[in-house]
Amino acid sequence: MAEDLEGLTVVSVEQAVAAPYLSSRLADAGARVVKVERPEGDFARGYDHLVHGQESAYFVWLNRGKESLCLDLKRDEDAAVLRALVRGADIFIQNLAPGAIDRIGFAPAGLRADNPKLITVSISGYGEDGPYRDLKAYDLLVQAEAGLSSITGNQHGMARVGVSVCDIAAGMTALQAVLQPLVGRARTGQGRHIDVSLFHALADWMNVPYLQHVYGGVTPARQGLNHPTIAPYGAYACADGKAVLFSIQNEREWANLCRMVLERPEVATDPRFTSNSARVRHREALDAVVVASFAAVDRAAMVARLEAARIAYGRVSSMEDLASHPQNRTVTVDTPSGPVTCLAPGAIFDKATPTFGPVPALGAHSAAIRAEVAAQSRHLAD
Repeated sequence: MAEDLEGLTVVSVEQAVAAPYLSSRLADAGARVVKVERPEGDFARGYDHLVHGQESAYFVWLNRGKESLCLDLKRDEDAAVLRALVRGADIFIQNLAPGAIDRIGFAPAGLRADNPKLITVSISGYGEDGPYRDLKAYDLLVQAEAGLSSITGNQHGMARVGVSVCDIAAGMTALQAVLQPLVGRARTGQGRHIDVSLFHALADWMNVPYLQHVYGGVTPARQGLNHPTIAPYGAYACADGKAVLFSIQNEREWANLCRMVLERPEVATDPRFTSNSARVRHREALDAVVVASFAAVDRAAMVARLEAARIAYGRVSSMEDLASHPQNRTVTVDTPSGPVTCLAPGAIFDKATPTFGPVPALGAHSAAIRAEVAAQSRHLAD
């Protein structure tokens, strides 16, 4: 995995989450990633100080394996350093405020004119076209704007998705998009420009409720941890206060649930519950039965019943549960404050344990990169 993109150079004028997600995954795959930070650093360094009491969880997660170069791009000499780096790069990424990269003289079209093989990626809130193109956008704002908030939460109100899902969606979308012209460039020798936005990345994920509404006139109701169109499919608290979420997908599973989990086989043939549609119509009565059965035993015992009945389930895990989850894969990453154990990426290759470069201190590579650029300039002058 760490060798697949070896030999590629990525220059990223980045901040926050979406662009660092993209560049971190390219670094994981072996690319050299030069992270260009303002002199005071990527502001994500200060989102929190919860890792070792010093570093941001966001920054540690998304910046392993990169080189940190501090530049003030309003200064001619620093802009010249960036221009020299981009001239020899394979991929240029930026997610500054709308229009900012153009105003400081690094419009992607101009960069590609100087370096035709360059793949440029601009990540923004709303994209490069349309009436919202000049608006700033942050994750929670886009959750609301794209309609995600309207279908997330419960009957008492809307809720934020608990992680930066719009930023992550944009970073993942950008990663998928970058790989396509990398392959195409091997045939044509030409780079491409990629426009990714938080709004459009999330809007793509919203296609099911969008299509249901536009073509079926249905807007999914907010159901909390219950499925809107399948019952029972939701979370129920056990006697110890811990919840388990389970799903019934067919009538065989429904009968098994009643007999082996609820220990009330007669419920399976109750006329109110003999089909999924009937159970959805009578969800309140159904929930009363399920709640009572689950409240009588602790979670471990209920999980044992669900497993014996071959019913799909998931514990509603706290962060404490996640930290000790037996299915976790972890990796160790060096940081300026010491080693950090992170949850591993979702994909592994050939069952190998991935290894990653360290998270850089602010400006850790500035002197070396400046010297490298100066040496290249002398070489070209000779």
